[in-house]
This record gives sequence, C-alpha cells and structure tokens, in this order.
Amino acid sequence: MPQTIEALLADQGARAVLAYLNARVPHRYTGIYRIRADLVTSLYLHDKQGELIPENIAVVPFEASICPFVLRDGWFRTDDSSVDERFATHPGRDYTISYHGVPLLNPSGAVAGTLCHFNFTAVPLPDDEFELLHHAALSLQVKLADVLG
Repeated sequence: MPQTIEALLADQGARAVLAYLNARVPHRYTGIYRIRADLVTSLYLHDKQGELIPENIAVVPFEASICPFVLRDGWFRTDDSSVDERFATHPGRDYTISYHGVPLLNPSGAVAGTLCHFNFTAVPLPDDEFELLHHAALSLQVKLADVLG
C-alpha cells in the first residue's frame, strides 16, 4: 500500500493520493490543510460525495480547527468528538465529529499542515489505516515542500 501511494503521487499527484486514501475509509472527507497564522486553509480536499467544498471547511480559524491538537500531540484521533473529553470546550465539538489526522512538516521540520480524514458523524478508523495516513503524510510533505515551506 505504501508503494501505491508513492506511485499515485509520482504519476497523478496529491489529489489521486487523497482519493485513494478516502476510498479505503468510511469518512466523507480526506484533506490536506495548511496552517498559516490564525487560519487553516484547505490545499486539497477530497469529498466522497463529490460535492463542492463548503467555505466553512475550506478555511477555518486555527482555534476552531483540530490542528491545535495535532500540533500539541503530533497526531490526533477521535471517532466521536461529542463524547471525547478532550473536546469538552472546543468550538468544533459538535461540528467535526470524527477526525483522524497527522502533521505535515515543512522543509525546516516545523508543522505546517495536516493530512486528515474527517466526518460529520461518528466513524472509526482502523489502526492500519491510521498508519497508512501517516506514511502518506511523509510522502506528501516532500512533494508539497514548496507549498508547505
């Protein structure tokens, strides 16, 4: 599977990798987000339903996003944020219910974004799919170094 990610990235780019990752999980969205100051902006976002991306998930205030958790912990997983104590006072608690994300580093090694699966209802992510997400992030951060830098 890591070889599939490498091949897709080389031949078809980041969007193809997101579509591949998304097809393997129950989450509606798989995305690459860039963190800049007080905003988190979608660079690429795959919607399983193929709809236009709503503005409220294309650009998100940093503190309302889940990125602070990823920065703090180096990754973040929650199948259901509505019952997750870590979300007790988080503004996105009732909006993004399921989130599984890993950091994307810029060339200097700082967290510059995230690669994530998310959904508006509770859905689990198997451990092997989370590991694959992490592997994909390592490949994508190299390919997107100019954008993340």
